[in-house]
Amino acid sequence: MDFGLVLQTDPPASQVISLMKRAERNGFRYGWTFDSAVLWQEPFVIYSQILANTQKLHIGPMVTNPGTRTWEVTASTFATLNDMYGNRTVCGIGRGDSAMRVAGRAPNTLARLGEAIEVIRDLAEGREAVVDGNPLRIPWIKDGKLPVWMAAYGPKALALTGQKADGFILQLADPFLTEWMVKAVRQAATEAGRDPASITICVAAPAYVTADDSAAALAHARDQCRWFGGMVGNHVADLVSRYGEHSGMVPDALTEYIKARQGYDYSHHGRAGNPSADFVPDEIVDRFCLLGPAEAHIEKLRALRALGVDQFAVYDMHDARETVIDAYGQQVIPALRD
Repeated sequence: MDFGLVLQTDPPASQVISLMKRAERNGFRYGWTFDSAVLWQEPFVIYSQILANTQKLHIGPMVTNPGTRTWEVTASTFATLNDMYGNRTVCGIGRGDSAMRVAGRAPNTLARLGEAIEVIRDLAEGREAVVDGNPLRIPWIKDGKLPVWMAAYGPKALALTGQKADGFILQLADPFLTEWMVKAVRQAATEAGRDPASITICVAAPAYVTADDSAAALAHARDQCRWFGGMVGNHVADLVSRYGEHSGMVPDALTEYIKARQGYDYSHHGRAGNPSADFVPDEIVDRFCLLGPAEAHIEKLRALRALGVDQFAVYDMHDARETVIDAYGQQVIPALRD
């Protein structure tokens, strides 16, 4: 199992770079950031410095979207980084939640997202693609390689992932839901004539390593990670709006918890103490995140690995960022690689 570190690009950028260097020293192979131009600093500028200050770390957004930048700009940006640092980027992409909504736009449609996946990958790898009706090719790209991994929850998005993406990003770590969604992606891949085993499965969620499993330690860990249930709740609310409650299209295990949700304030997006996440119960925090002593993380990650998960990406937005990176490097990552 590979491991990734997920950060927001809060200033100063030097701290983001420092944490990514620390992650590589501790055995992490991937570095991810949010991509929301209004809420945080521009990630692609920072990626150049992360790549320059690491040796093997692969870098990408979790996730970009096809509406913030034109597709040829996205492709050229990735290709430039790859040309400079040796094909060490991954394009995580989705419909766009905070990046689009904060700017007053609706998330992109799945049809637009599916088209963008193919166009961005083709352009970034030097092939011709049609953009807005015009055939384009970036002539200076010779040996580009850009895997495109799609974030998804709902049945249509999962199917699209299986049909077109190189990887699947699932932003929660609940084994039941992971099994259900991985199965849907692989089934769609098979039906599209693709090898389902060729799709990389990445689970991303907050991890908080505690010194023990006392009630006080776990309560603090939950409070530091409760924001994640609020973030996921934005996507779940879209699914309920589209498919309704108890539709059979989406498991109740995913949708039930948002009944008490009362809107969402993006000014606190992805941050510990987010007041918009007060509706998230402890049970959801425990299911969606990894909490407790290192042994508890290892146990849950082994269960996820058995379900076909290739990478666990640690959302490191809490008051113990360095501690968690080091604990994973010293205890968790070695256990999952043995």
